[in-house]
Amino acid sequence: MLSQLYIENIAVIEKATVDFHAGFNVLTGETGAGKSILIDSINAILGERTSHELIRTGAKSALVGAVFTNPGGRAVKTLEELGYAPEEDGTLMLQREIGADRSACRINGRPATVSMLRKIGPLLVNIHGQHQNYGLLSPENHIAYLDSMGLPADLAAQYRKAYAEMRRARKELAACSMDQEQKARQTDLLTYQINELEAADLHPGEQEELLRQKNLYRNSEKVAAALAQAKEALTGNEEEGGAAAAVSTAAAALADAEQYLPELRPLAERLQNISYDLEDCGEELRGYDSRLEYDPGELEKIEARLDALYQLGLKYGGTVEKMLAYLDRSRAELEKINRSDETAARLREQCRKSEALAQRLAKEISGWRRKAAADFTEKVERELRFLNMPNVAFRVRQKPCPLGPTGGDSVEFLISANAGEPPRPIAKIASGGELSRIMLAVKTVLAGRDEVGTLIFDEVDAGVSGNAAQKVGLKLREVSGNRQVICVTHLAQIAALADAHYLIEKQVRGGRTFTRVQELDEEGRKRELARIIGGAEITPLTLENAAEMLRLARGRRKS
Repeated sequence: MLSQLYIENIAVIEKATVDFHAGFNVLTGETGAGKSILIDSINAILGERTSHELIRTGAKSALVGAVFTNPGGRAVKTLEELGYAPEEDGTLMLQREIGADRSACRINGRPATVSMLRKIGPLLVNIHGQHQNYGLLSPENHIAYLDSMGLPADLAAQYRKAYAEMRRARKELAACSMDQEQKARQTDLLTYQINELEAADLHPGEQEELLRQKNLYRNSEKVAAALAQAKEALTGNEEEGGAAAAVSTAAAALADAEQYLPELRPLAERLQNISYDLEDCGEELRGYDSRLEYDPGELEKIEARLDALYQLGLKYGGTVEKMLAYLDRSRAELEKINRSDETAARLREQCRKSEALAQRLAKEISGWRRKAAADFTEKVERELRFLNMPNVAFRVRQKPCPLGPTGGDSVEFLISANAGEPPRPIAKIASGGELSRIMLAVKTVLAGRDEVGTLIFDEVDAGVSGNAAQKVGLKLREVSGNRQVICVTHLAQIAALADAHYLIEKQVRGGRTFTRVQELDEEGRKRELARIIGGAEITPLTLENAAEMLRLARGRRKS
């Protein structure tokens, strides 16, 4: 269950710590006091989408923390799959910091992600708000409620696998299926493209080499002049020697002087080696002369080849590598078309087998749903009668439909709130108060079907008053017998039945608005109930009525 909630810098809440109890907890307060902020904070810690606009004005970030005790088996298993585990005392702490630019999450003090919180959150807390009431108006949501009655997980998993296989086979069959005329056109096109590319005799790196040769030939005069200048500098001309001769002369001079100054020997050797290197460089330069000799027609051939590659590139890719890849794909596609009849036959057989399996499993699921619908109908009707709808008729309409992700059934809830009226779709006849009670009845029926330890009802009493409100409160207290219930309410009849009562109130200090949350003692509960009953003015009579409600509620809890 949720044992503690810590909120810091969320909207008008600067800091608040709420210690919840097992059983039935209620939250009350004036409209706009901040009750919805608590629900938003819990949603945030469960990994739901949030906005940085939640951050309190003037603060750089906001923080929400929640401590859960004794999470259920599925929650613990999911934690372990994510690489976490509850503490030794069985507690689990989730934290989420919301900043203007980023969000940071932690599980038991270790870094985590929002997606991890989103995965573990629904196994810890189930939040039911008014928008979920309106979810009852959409028939496509009804099948999930019915399946929550205990659709065997292995049967559902087998069907999902068979359905996915059927969809895959159908998609592949559609992709390879084409009429003969289309096949002939595609074959002709691919054959032409393959022949054109093969005739081009493409080689990786060919364009780069041709461009290099073209650039060299076009600048051959500049290169020749540079080579001549370099050779003259190295080997000299008719009038004077070059660098090689000068260095050789210097080496010989030092060699002569070596007999008088032996220390010159290393330098003389170095110069002699340099002269040899310079002579080698001169020989290499002479070898480049032949590379500049070319037939002018060769340049024309290079340019023609480059132009041909350019024209091919416009159709098949800008580079030889891309054109070769296009050629490989075209060959593979042509091979696929040539083998399409064989492939289509194989895929048709796969479709037949996978569809037969999916149909068989869907039929099993439909049979289970028919039995579950009878049990679900009986239990929901019983709950609705308790919730002050004595003449209610609730039905589950199940019709066959084409196979889909959930099977071959269309499920819709029908209801009649008045005697003599046939059941009709909920969206057409249910009022706001009836929607709240229908959802509470559904939740009550499904309450024992999962291990979620905390149910949160956000204004489940919307549109309900009088005796119906009393019945809603009693039903919430009944549900809290085997799991924690937290309820935001505006009704004294419901608040009086709680095991723990929290007041959310807004205050203004120093020009700033602050919301605080406090657990009420007996006297505080009496005054808050009196406020709910009588409004801003609390009188001895409203206080007496509040005390009577609490006394009667205590008697009901004992009974």
